[in-house]
Amino acid sequence: MILTCPSCETQYFADDSTIGESGRTVKCATCGHSWFVRPEGVAGHEHAAAPAAHEIYRERVREQRRRKSRFAALVSWIVTAAVFFTLGLAAIIFRNDVVKFWPESATAYKRAGFSVNRFGLEFDNIERSRTFNDTIPVVTVSGKAVNVARSTVETPAVRVSLMDERGKQVAQKFGTITPSELDAGDTGTFRIVLEQAPMESFEIELSFVDRDDVPPEPEPGAETVTDEPAPDTADSETESPTE
Repeated sequence: MILTCPSCETQYFADDSTIGESGRTVKCATCGHSWFVRPEGVAGHEHAAAPAAHEIYRERVREQRRRKSRFAALVSWIVTAAVFFTLGLAAIIFRNDVVKFWPESATAYKRAGFSVNRFGLEFDNIERSRTFNDTIPVVTVSGKAVNVARSTVETPAVRVSLMDERGKQVAQKFGTITPSELDAGDTGTFRIVLEQAPMESFEIELSFVDRDDVPPEPEPGAETVTDEPAPDTADSETESPTE
């Protein structure tokens, strides 16, 4: 008879007497597959033997391992997604604290459409006035700074910028907030006076800045050293500043 391997379809010639009356299990020499052949087996009539009990057990174990592997991978993806979601949500909720410790991140938040306040303060009750001291124009800006953070903050400096009608800065002045520390919900005050304010100043802008970024005030009576020769004292007069 001709035996055909049901796995790889390799064919073998076998004597009927080798099969016996009750049939026997044969094994493919090519792929190692085993199947059962009945005595009447001829080409197309051989039947695969039922898998042994240990093969069934092994297949069940392998299937359980595959299921556990898929479940573990699913859990891993869910946990990873949850961690990233939690971190992203925390970065949004506590963005002011993030910007406080990492100021460069403020640009990324603004591009994403989120407002940030790394100082934890907001302006309130701003008052602006323009007066003249004789013929010298003077701009005075006063107001309050409210601590909207959840903790005590050190008050930064306040910068007053005078802008012309084209939005170009024509003058600026820095001031401090009193007191130097504010508890959550407390309010501080400031008052900044700009003397000799340019007449072309059209708009006033306020902003908080780090105290370390405030340029030092020029010392009274400090002279600027230049390479030009000093003027002849006989032909010039120096006026003392009036009080």
